[in-house]
Amino acid sequence: MSATLSAAAVTVLGTAAAFEKCRLTRAFAADRAEGRLAAPGNEAPPPRPARPERPVLLAPREMPKRAYGGEKGRIGLIHALAHIELNAIDLAWDMVCRFSAEAMPGAFLDDWVRVALDEAIHFEMLAGLLHRLGAAYGDLPAHDGLWQAAEKTADDLMARLVVVPMTLEARGLDTTPTTIERLTRNGDDLTPPALEVIYRDEIRHVAAGLRWFRFLAERRGLDGKAEYHRLMADRFPGGLKPPFNHDARAEAGFPRDWYEPLGR
Repeated sequence: MSATLSAAAVTVLGTAAAFEKCRLTRAFAADRAEGRLAAPGNEAPPPRPARPERPVLLAPREMPKRAYGGEKGRIGLIHALAHIELNAIDLAWDMVCRFSAEAMPGAFLDDWVRVALDEAIHFEMLAGLLHRLGAAYGDLPAHDGLWQAAEKTADDLMARLVVVPMTLEARGLDTTPTTIERLTRNGDDLTPPALEVIYRDEIRHVAAGLRWFRFLAERRGLDGKAEYHRLMADRFPGGLKPPFNHDARAEAGFPRDWYEPLGR
């Protein structure tokens, strides 16, 4: 058993095999919940998480366009989502151990361990769907864009919160209902229930990002809205793509007057 929570995080980040990464996440989340990983620790994360040999990673511009119809399109979509969820496991564990100098409360660590567990459950669920369709994670290429976002925010916890949960996951709130509707129209009754689970969990993840961003803004004596806009201009200068799912964002506690002016 790892002696500290950050050591557990480093163990997961250093594990290449996807299902072993999920198994360790489940085990360490249980250890944390039952008080066996109470000490936060200060072990530093690796520059990059370990990755399996497959899938082959391509530049985002080289990725084939997603399709929504037919079995091939369904496999492609599920595979892409599984890859996002696997990266999200590492992003959550990286959050646990990278920013130890911030001396965040235990509740912060609990939130991101829970996020890591959610992402592991999502990956296993999507991998199960691939198996039912005669495919497996790694069969198709994937891109590394999500981890590149992590690298660009490795220096500042507030920037990481802005870019990952408050932007990338919030984008999922905007797009997932439309994806579910499109898949359902195409006769897919397999994928939408999984996306519904992910969608509900993402609302909690966005809410956690906002909660701790506001905590840090107050600790640093900053105006939260102004700092959000400053960091978005610096770390995500392309702005946000409407339309926005205002209801889901409101459920996560995201003020409309924070994000709506950034729509382009």
